[in-house]
Amino acid sequence: MSESTLTLLKTPCYDLHIEAGGKMVPFAGYEMPVQYPLGVKKEHLHTRALAGLFDVSHMGQLTLTGVNAASGLETLVPVDIIDLPKGKQRYALFTNDQGGLQDDLMVSNLGDHLFVVVNAACKAQDIAHLQQNMPEDVTIEVLENRALLALQGPKAGEVLARLIPESAGMVFMDSRVLSFGGVDCIVGRAGYTGEDGFEISIPGEHAKRLTKLLLAEAEVEWIGLGARDSLRLESGLCLYGHDIDQTTTPVEASLLWAISKVRRSDGARAGGFPGANIILEQIATKDVKRKRVGMVGLAKAPVREGAELFNADGDKIGIVTSGTAGPTKGAPIAMGYVEKQYAVLDNEIYAEVRGKKLVMIVTKMPFVEQRYYRG
Repeated sequence: MSESTLTLLKTPCYDLHIEAGGKMVPFAGYEMPVQYPLGVKKEHLHTRALAGLFDVSHMGQLTLTGVNAASGLETLVPVDIIDLPKGKQRYALFTNDQGGLQDDLMVSNLGDHLFVVVNAACKAQDIAHLQQNMPEDVTIEVLENRALLALQGPKAGEVLARLIPESAGMVFMDSRVLSFGGVDCIVGRAGYTGEDGFEISIPGEHAKRLTKLLLAEAEVEWIGLGARDSLRLESGLCLYGHDIDQTTTPVEASLLWAISKVRRSDGARAGGFPGANIILEQIATKDVKRKRVGMVGLAKAPVREGAELFNADGDKIGIVTSGTAGPTKGAPIAMGYVEKQYAVLDNEIYAEVRGKKLVMIVTKMPFVEQRYYRG
């Protein structure tokens, strides 16, 4: 049965998307806006210049409560959760026994509990994974009726400070419970665009009213899934199920920065997560067959997901996992996996698009400068 024939869920902001002329499509079991009348390219550029508002309420939101919440979660991720300071959040990875990636997630320490956000498509399996593996004294609460909004762009801080004055004191990866329009909301200074910005978790019954307050600000426009994808790709950020999946290790995926030092072979709490032996061995030996790389195209045609990659001799060496026209970069950009020996900066490789081999240059990511606010 295709997703379009299933009964699709609606986010608390669904009516606002319809009012704004959002083009709704099935996505991870929800009706989600892929674009608005402004169009994907203008939405992308607006976010880079001012402030874009994204409805990401399809994501999974949950809390973990109990004295062993942090230590329990740490057994499932190669990340330092035990020493995550109160009021901070951290990017984490669920690994499997083969060292592959089950999902990526965000974890916030809100003092008396952890707040966790997981990907929409992996929500059910992630919740089951936690229920099966967390200590018995840890309470897992799935927050069903909540909206999650992302306000992103260079004007995001200025806009939110008008509505939530306490947000002005936050820096990148801070996470706090703040009052917004008289309602306690979870506010994190982070996002998925490479820009400064915030993610705001709002009780569902207040979502429309508070969303309208954000949209009333002159700098803010609704932004759909189309521009969300091109923005995150320009910023070199992975999309789960495309750039990373159950068959990809963090080392192959060039996500070493996401493995905390304390969890590595010489760390105080080395290993102890699924697939640790495989992942730590790959870190030590650098012995992987493929690597995730960024690529910039010399031709005008965008190179899309699924395009095969070749060397100068015509041998297949990899595949593109994400690709876009790169509105800010001004050139086609892509990321994908190539055999390790070709994962060298400035290397020339070839993507096959409609029977033609287009030149791609291996380049560092992000493709555009990240502008997170660090104070």
